[in-house]
Amino acid sequence: MGYFEHLLDEIDSYNFSGWDFSYIIDTGRMQEAPVKWNYYSKIKPYLYDVKSLLDLGTGGGERLSKFAPLPKKTYATEGYKPNVEIAKKNLEPLGIQVVEVDGEEGPPYNSKLPFEDSFFDLIIDRHEAYYPQEIYRILADDAHFITQQVGSLTITNLIQLFDNKGLEVSNWNLKYAEEELLQNNFEIISSFEDISFIRFYDVGALGIYIKAFPWLFPQFTAKKFEKELMYIHKRILNEGYIDIVYHLFFIDAKKGKKI
Repeated sequence: MGYFEHLLDEIDSYNFSGWDFSYIIDTGRMQEAPVKWNYYSKIKPYLYDVKSLLDLGTGGGERLSKFAPLPKKTYATEGYKPNVEIAKKNLEPLGIQVVEVDGEEGPPYNSKLPFEDSFFDLIIDRHEAYYPQEIYRILADDAHFITQQVGSLTITNLIQLFDNKGLEVSNWNLKYAEEELLQNNFEIISSFEDISFIRFYDVGALGIYIKAFPWLFPQFTAKKFEKELMYIHKRILNEGYIDIVYHLFFIDAKKGKKI
């Protein structure tokens, strides 16, 4: 078995779970370029003064667990069924209640959350879709909603590598998200946007990364896309790496009073 065939076999045999890229990050096969802010550093200062916290779309709970110790009333939601049990395993020993929510087929997402009005002192959200009206409802007065979002330009070049027949790019960016929050009686405290990249040093690491996005690449297998992967493999051999567009933005918003 040659090197390329070995990488294809690695892609198809690897079972991706949660939102854990340590298998390809710890070896340096995948590296994220630094952005203008740090999600952890932006949120941690707020945790010393809040009594109730919600992590919206916790994934497998890997990120939330790193904030420990957490407020006594800490909840995490997750709508992607394969991640729910992983999140419970990671978070319940820390006293965090994991709530499974409906993984809606289309927008609005997270529009009916099972929490009382004005319940949370802080809501955080890393890469999860949200519904501003519902965030406003369950957030306490003058409390903060802090989110890091994946912008619509992310992995557009990767999608084109696998399907160049037509690519529709939505308008999900900082300006749009800020205007939407302002229209729903939030005050923007701070915000950032960055268009950066994720670098891959072999096509096996890239294929494993792709498996984290089954909604974008349904029924993805290395065998099915062997031709496209071979093209990328040769490109990496010639250039040393391949960069994938990574578009992120960050908003710290405070709930204001309804006019």
